[in-house]
Amino acid sequence: MQFIALTRRKTETFTDAQFAPLLDAEAEQVRALYAQGFIRQVWSRGDVAGACHLIEAGSEQEVRDTLHHLPLHQAGMLELVALVPLKPFRAFCPPPK
Repeated sequence: MQFIALTRRKTETFTDAQFAPLLDAEAEQVRALYAQGFIRQVWSRGDVAGACHLIEAGSEQEVRDTLHHLPLHQAGMLELVALVPLKPFRAFCPPPK
């Protein structure tokens, strides 16, 4: 099953200097999750500091548990703003019989 996950850095609470020491570890862990196939695509958000992830997982709870282990989330600096389960678009599904 696929999910869209929107995350946001808590920039109203933490400074750039506080984020800086964790950014390399965050990027490394995201790359590892991409290599494992958990993260299929990832973008930096253009509206706020954060990311949009296309995720492949067995359940919503698996997504939440895995994202909870990201360094910024562990430090309380990142929030999961939205988690949307995706389903096939009907135009690409076989018609009902």
